[in-house]
Amino acid sequence: MTDWDDRFASGEYPRAPEPSAVLRSYEPAIPDGRALDVAAGTGRNAVYLAEAGYAVDALDASREGLSIVRERAAERGVADRIETIQADVSTHGFPAATYELITMSFFHALDRFADLTEALAPGGYLFVEGHLRSADATPSGPSTDRYRFAANELLRAGLGLTVLYYDETAEERPDDRRRATARLLARRSTGGRQTYPPRPGEGSTEDEVDGRGETGAERTDG
Repeated sequence: MTDWDDRFASGEYPRAPEPSAVLRSYEPAIPDGRALDVAAGTGRNAVYLAEAGYAVDALDASREGLSIVRERAAERGVADRIETIQADVSTHGFPAATYELITMSFFHALDRFADLTEALAPGGYLFVEGHLRSADATPSGPSTDRYRFAANELLRAGLGLTVLYYDETAEERPDDRRRATARLLARRSTGGRQTYPPRPGEGSTEDEVDGRGETGAERTDG
């Protein structure tokens, strides 16, 4: 078993973390279809999207994490909408022009950004969130800046798409561990004049914090 298999099996990592309020608020405006959750973990995004009606591919290197995804999907009655894929994000071959929505939460893989973009269907949406470097202490997440986004780094990575939402924020967690996060929602579309989906009211609470910071097959303790 890998370190992350151990963490998932022991319950050290949340079994049912909530997706970002940004993703939840925009999701109703995103067309239904096929979705990909990259580095799915225990199903933060995958189970939510399956409940919303998407056919979801949940991709992760951890056998234990994907087992929890399947268990949660069965508990929610959406097991038929999720296919788990055990693979390393750093080497996985993403199918071209396939997904209406791709999500990646707290997994640092900027080197695969172009491949994720190519995996979007025309008009498809990409949602990425991850830990952010900060001048203030942020004990939540990776212990070094290697697996954190620099200021505006995620925004620059998304400039080949139509950026619909971007923020860099810091917040206090319930366990008093401060977290800094960058979030991007962008669409694979071109043109100087486009339509822009409205953002409904935000959810009442922010997402659970997982402390995952990683790149490729390498994960760091939170």
